[in-house]
Amino acid sequence: MPALADHRSEIRDLLTLRLAAEFVIFPLEDVARCVADVQARMTHLGLSPTLDLVERMAREQLTCRVKSAPPSGSVTPWARGG
Repeated sequence: MPALADHRSEIRDLLTLRLAAEFVIFPLEDVARCVADVQARMTHLGLSPTLDLVERMAREQLTCRVKSAPPSGSVTPWARGG
């Protein structure tokens, strides 16, 4: 199924660039991983990973990461691991 893999790769690359431009605080690799994870989860659940759905879900996940960061940008004492 090379054609299917190529299509998914094209979607992944397109969405990665689009979302990376929107979420500039994350490295490109993190955005690419988010898009790939969303695509893989949708496929695993038997859903069709269309461009619109993958973009919407990946954007929601990245938005949640932005909103979950501490306002000061510092790490809380209990999250330092020490």
